[in-house]
Amino acid sequence: MNNLLGQLPLQTGAVTRMINAENPTGEKGGAAKWDPNPEDPFLAHSAQAMHLGRGWKVRPFISLKAGATATLADITGPGCINQFWITASADEFRTLVLRMYWDEEEAPSVEVPLGDFFAMGFDTQPHQVNSLPVVVAPHRGCSCYWQMPFRRHARITLTNENKTDVKIIAYKVLYKLHDVPAEAAYFHVQWRRSLTTREHPEHTIIDGVKGRGLYVGTYLAWTALSRGWWGEGEVKFYLDGDGEFPTICDNGTEDYFGGAWGFFKDPKNEPVEEAYNTPFVGMPLAHVTGTDCPRYFGLYRWHIMDSIGFAEDLRVTVQTLGWWPGHIYQPLSDDVASTAFWYQNEPHATFPKFPTLNERWQR
Repeated sequence: MNNLLGQLPLQTGAVTRMINAENPTGEKGGAAKWDPNPEDPFLAHSAQAMHLGRGWKVRPFISLKAGATATLADITGPGCINQFWITASADEFRTLVLRMYWDEEEAPSVEVPLGDFFAMGFDTQPHQVNSLPVVVAPHRGCSCYWQMPFRRHARITLTNENKTDVKIIAYKVLYKLHDVPAEAAYFHVQWRRSLTTREHPEHTIIDGVKGRGLYVGTYLAWTALSRGWWGEGEVKFYLDGDGEFPTICDNGTEDYFGGAWGFFKDPKNEPVEEAYNTPFVGMPLAHVTGTDCPRYFGLYRWHIMDSIGFAEDLRVTVQTLGWWPGHIYQPLSDDVASTAFWYQNEPHATFPKFPTLNERWQR
């Protein structure tokens, strides 16, 4: 019975809580307890409930001023976050930075633009994501089912780095309070972006990870800046002291993300990339107008049934390669942003300095 459905009968009586705007502490009996009062900044969105009164959608969401940080969840453990859902009225989710901290650590274990966390890095090209751990439903309803255990404390924050306020942020964090096994590792996410060069056509997805853990997912927001095919580059995993040569080298970008023959529905007659979603691999965004550039692609690969274990350290890279005439690999200068997902024991190594808003802007 060690599977998703088989675990359900074993969870009877679990202490379940949910934090959202209606119950910002998650306390028992603490939800939907305010009278409408739009003059109170805490209840600024309650005007629509004036005729209904207490308990009728008085505080369904929050606002976030320019430059401000909101604490979405502050939980005393032990326990595990089972679902995180969020949406916002912000025009660009790259302006919002999501961070998660486990057990009073000073540096976050999760640091990522909001959209990229949900495999939706291109706000200008809205799309759905239908996978097992991450779902984006119309319109920008973002759900995450990555399991996030913590022993003493969990904190989730959202920072608005734009110059304009965000009027609406709706969110919920559903969690269970229970003992956490000693062998359980902590959830980590890191975001990077680079413009590759013909001299070195390689993007680093993750580097400097130290400790023992499991790599569980990759999301790439890929802007193809050259004409023609762009997905020949190999994905490489350098494990536990690997130097020049990796232990795992996938066949190519299209192969790593579950595709073949260029993500084309009909490679011979219609060589245009086609979007697809599956539980573990997908390309939910394929914004193309033929083979001219720029073109925008969003790709996810969740290592849930095939996680990649490491005992000491981890580095992951992807090459940017296409084709020259004569069927010769062409180094490409492409704009690649990556989000890496993994579990590991704490403490984790220091993340690189998080890019500024201008450095995160991808077109």
